[in-house]
Amino acid sequence: MSTEDLAWFKSSYSSGEGGDCVEVAEGTAAVHIRDSKRPAAPHLTVTPATWAAFLSVARVAAR
Repeated sequence: MSTEDLAWFKSSYSSGEGGDCVEVAEGTAAVHIRDSKRPAAPHLTVTPATWAAFLSVARVAAR
């Protein structure tokens, strides 16, 4: 599967004004993360468990 075939979505915290945005595409075996301003650039790929751990830490840090 190529990155063009993935269902990318922006963070719910991203504004529509072209600011810093992160896009994520979730699959069963991997989670892909990229910069929305540079979609053709290399992206990160992590396991679903790693992504869940990151989100858990990010939620705590945002409080």
